[in-house]
Amino acid sequence: MLEKFLPFAVNSWAFVLSDLAISAIATTLLYFVSFYILRSIFRKFERDIALVTLNVSMYPVLIAFVIVTLKFSFHRLIEIDLIEGLDRCFTASLIVVISYWFIQLFTQVFIYYLKDYTKQTEVMWDDVLLPLLDAVIPVVIILFATVLVLKSFGVDLTSIWVALGGATFIIGFAVKDILANFFSGVVLLIDTPFQFGDVLRLENGSVGILRKIGVRVTQLYILENHCDVYIPNSVLQGQNITNLSRPTTYYFYSTKIEVLQGYQLDDAKQVMEAAILAHPDTLGDIDRKLELMDCYYNALADQNLAKQQKLGKLRLLAESEVNLKLEEIDQALEALAVTLQFAEKGGLTQDEIDNVQQEYLEILTSIGIEVINTTKNNRLLFEFIENRLDDTLIKLVRQWYRAWIRDPNLLNEDEAVIPDEWELKINMLKRRVQRLFLKISNPQREETRLDDYVMELKQWLRERFKEPRRKWQEPQILMTGTNHDESGIYIEFKLNFFVDDIKLENGRRGDRISSQIYEEVVRYLKSSATPEAKPQNNSKPIVSV
Repeated sequence: MLEKFLPFAVNSWAFVLSDLAISAIATTLLYFVSFYILRSIFRKFERDIALVTLNVSMYPVLIAFVIVTLKFSFHRLIEIDLIEGLDRCFTASLIVVISYWFIQLFTQVFIYYLKDYTKQTEVMWDDVLLPLLDAVIPVVIILFATVLVLKSFGVDLTSIWVALGGATFIIGFAVKDILANFFSGVVLLIDTPFQFGDVLRLENGSVGILRKIGVRVTQLYILENHCDVYIPNSVLQGQNITNLSRPTTYYFYSTKIEVLQGYQLDDAKQVMEAAILAHPDTLGDIDRKLELMDCYYNALADQNLAKQQKLGKLRLLAESEVNLKLEEIDQALEALAVTLQFAEKGGLTQDEIDNVQQEYLEILTSIGIEVINTTKNNRLLFEFIENRLDDTLIKLVRQWYRAWIRDPNLLNEDEAVIPDEWELKINMLKRRVQRLFLKISNPQREETRLDDYVMELKQWLRERFKEPRRKWQEPQILMTGTNHDESGIYIEFKLNFFVDDIKLENGRRGDRISSQIYEEVVRYLKSSATPEAKPQNNSKPIVSV
């Protein structure tokens, strides 16, 4: 019998060896195409996603190709037991290789580039969801691959599923608090009541900066105690939280000063208002602030105070230029929207599209964007780059925030926070104006909505890019009552003002500004008091400190 089947066995191995030789040649050719030809092509691409995908996929694909080839080659053998054993090993190996490939593609390509994209978005949930997916999806793939490997070796998983179902019920009951925190975190992400870096006031009065929303807990940096606290998501969700950073990072501040009754109250109110406006870090009419800055905070002994005023003036001048440019762009967008409203009534002709496009190109020039037309495969493509003009919105914004980071009161981390925040806004502005240009150039079925898109951009510039200074942000000086002691009767004044950015200086910017304003008002009132306004008893202070 052995002699009878020996020729068939020899022929089977001969076929296997020939298949292996063909597989080796094909694998070598595939390696050459991937490593040399495709790599050289992908290197020319502007973005490296294709090259990274190739690097991640090359070896798993080669190994999977070899395993599949071996799997079909050894099916030619007549030894049934050997075929079944090898087939199971090859199937399990193929599952492991493919699972590893999927994990690498997910973590090094999908998650990596999505993280880079989410850095430029305004929403917060993606910054939390991606790390969660990065941690969970590979585990799910590994568990699924383990089940398939066990099934490939003929393991009966019925009893395992039954045991796992019972264990899941027990474990779910035991970790119900963890699950409650997890779903509360999901709800916080969906509602998005705040973003990372926002300053929050909790129900107990603590003020902290939001650092992270995790799977189970939320991390807050408490400003008063200079420490991190970790609040379970379910507890945080049930609180009434005040977001001090919304709708803007401008923060309302209030302080009290008591002035002796003998002092001219109208003069005192003018001094208080002027001292607030003269401070570079408070909100108010910029022109008036610039007029008053040289009259206050000129203590010769305080070099930091003198530097604060000098650099503050430069910053306000730069911000004024930004505001003027924004107003110019706002009016241009308003005019463009009116033009579109009239043109859309009868349907846009190609000449009207060209005229609107030319009008919008002038707006893009003011913003700082230049459009370059290119042709590829008989298709008209647009490339958007920053132009080299000096008076564009983008250039003026960068000059403004570069003057801002020279503020001597800022901390080291603030010098990175301000540029990062404004470069993010600049990138979002670029994407928005580019999308609008593409819609205008090829409106298709949206030609009747172009004016709405223009108004959306106009509104975004005023509300999300940079909010203009409002009248209600001007300082308010209120007379709130009287107080008396052995020194005399004092009139109580309440000084209300807005600080430019609550996040800076580790959340203590408002405290410093309030203290400086208080000291300046006291100093100025004492130095400018007339003999008639001074009390007869020299021991009585003019201002209650």
